[in-house]
Amino acid sequence: KPDYVDRKAERDTERGKTIDTICRRDIKLSDYNISRAKYNELKYFCIQYAEKKQKLQNAYGLKATVNDGMPKSNLSGDSTAQEAVRNAMMQEDIKLIEETARKTSPEIYKWVLKNVTEGTPYEWMDVPVGRRQFYEYRRYFFYLLAQKR
Repeated sequence: KPDYVDRKAERDTERGKTIDTICRRDIKLSDYNISRAKYNELKYFCIQYAEKKQKLQNAYGLKATVNDGMPKSNLSGDSTAQEAVRNAMMQEDIKLIEETARKTSPEIYKWVLKNVTEGTPYEWMDVPVGRRQFYEYRRYFFYLLAQKR
């Protein structure tokens, strides 16, 4: 391990950054005219994929409400309708990520999806294409996602 990595890690730890943020390297998307801020927005949007799927799965079912005549909150409107709108938005986000991965490459969309949503690196997956080609597909995924979002 090179010495400069250790010094950078020490410097960043002193600044309050965690080691986890040091190890993650952002990809270069200047070829697709995507700024670092836009890329970070898309990356964190994709990382929320599993959380949204879990929330959506937990959202279905009966929710008990007690109607004893006492006011419960200051929100006006139908709570069921508000929940339905939230669920529809989560479904759209999930669908957007999945469809973009499929459009990127139908052959390897499962691996692209796993990489962008879970952060699983290429080396830990058994991808049927080379490393360089896989990361080109990943960059193209973010390009397509930036167009749609």
